[in-house]
Amino acid sequence: MRVNSATAYELMRMDATDQASVVRNGEVSAEELVEASILQIEKLNPALNAVIHPMFEKAQDQIATVHPGAPFAGVPFLVKDILCHTAGDPYHLGMQFLRRLDHHESSDSFLAARFRAAGFVFVGKTNTSELGLQVVTEPVAYGPTRNPWQPDHTPLGSSGGAAAAVASGMASVAHATDGGGSIRLPAAACGLVGLKPTRARVSLGPGIGEVVGGVAVEHVLTRSVRDSAAILDSTAGRMPGDPYSAPPPTDSFASNVGKAPGRLRIGVIGRLPDGPEVDSECLAALESTAKLLAGLGHEVEDSWPEGLADQAVGDDFMVLWCVIAAASLEGWSQTKGTKIRQQDVEPSTWALAERGHSITATALVAARERLIVNGRKQARWWERFDILVTPTMPQLPTRIGELTPSTEDPLENFARQLTIAAYTAPFNSTGQPALSIPAGRSASGLPIGVQVVADQYEEGSLIRLGSQLEQARPWPTVAPEPSGRG
Repeated sequence: MRVNSATAYELMRMDATDQASVVRNGEVSAEELVEASILQIEKLNPALNAVIHPMFEKAQDQIATVHPGAPFAGVPFLVKDILCHTAGDPYHLGMQFLRRLDHHESSDSFLAARFRAAGFVFVGKTNTSELGLQVVTEPVAYGPTRNPWQPDHTPLGSSGGAAAAVASGMASVAHATDGGGSIRLPAAACGLVGLKPTRARVSLGPGIGEVVGGVAVEHVLTRSVRDSAAILDSTAGRMPGDPYSAPPPTDSFASNVGKAPGRLRIGVIGRLPDGPEVDSECLAALESTAKLLAGLGHEVEDSWPEGLADQAVGDDFMVLWCVIAAASLEGWSQTKGTKIRQQDVEPSTWALAERGHSITATALVAARERLIVNGRKQARWWERFDILVTPTMPQLPTRIGELTPSTEDPLENFARQLTIAAYTAPFNSTGQPALSIPAGRSASGLPIGVQVVADQYEEGSLIRLGSQLEQARPWPTVAPEPSGRG
């Protein structure tokens, strides 16, 4: 097969499961599939700025090392430039400081090694906010990533580069991380499937411990529920030295795709008490999803965990976020033997770190304890309900620059960003699995997502329900190709 622009477009419209199938069946070679991804990146990335480190030559060399029996043998893959470092490649975490020093990592993280073992071929690394601290992907180091549905809008973040790449058709799947919504928010903004697994389902090792209470997790952004499930089968599980891990599932995650979820008791919340205003189109998407669920035979009612409305949760989560910022700057200063100064990072990163330095060890412990107690309070609700459905975010994606923190008051816009994560961050605190799936588009054409949340370790429930919704209300898989910059 000769890979031209039209062929590349068609191949990259497939999900990863279908791409693996055509390679396995000999219809397309791994070389051709990787070439198709490279062509799409070269064509689309100048307008979107999703891929910041192309790895095209290494990708072609990597093909020879892929085991033909691997589940995703030959499928092109993009790695977010944070947490999941890959051997010999740039690793900058959206930081001007590390970009200036041209920092590379010498080894694979545990997760990167598992992606390789699954047969994925790394074609590049994607853009992220500095240290993954913001809900938009507009780092000073690499510039803003644009939403393929409307390039003058943000794909959110911090996995915005991954989301824009998958939604535009550069690749069918990309690595992503989630410390407060960074898988689910970009999924909603770009019309993708974004599963945040249970805390410690996927190892952060060997270089990362637990990220202050295990709030951060890693997985992927995909266009189909089946891809997300099958990839989790390849990456989940305890690794040597992990401080704790989620118990293994009784069946494979992929076995839940297409399986009837049974009659579920589902609670729905549109606006949290004292929470941010919710855009009318986001509410309409939530209401249509609730009606669809009721039509599918589920028991649906207005209900939510009482602890979800506890305003102290946001304050305690902010304590963790500030400490993470401070610890990250201290850690990289030690690693590089050069003290990171205020001018080396973005104003909001410095402001968060400065606040983090002022937080005492006892205050940090107290915040973590309160979050655990709140999670137990929320857990009582899950004794009566199977699933919670919420907006993924309370508003539509903003235009590029609208949420960029100012130099005068760097934390003012950051506080606005936190309202966008009002429905996602609580489940980083509790460690529960949560899934954002497409729920339609706004009048202006921007994707809208809804979030479905299950009890601890119940990714299977989310996969069953998500695939049921996917069949009942299919969504577009690839955004129209952008005509230019916004």
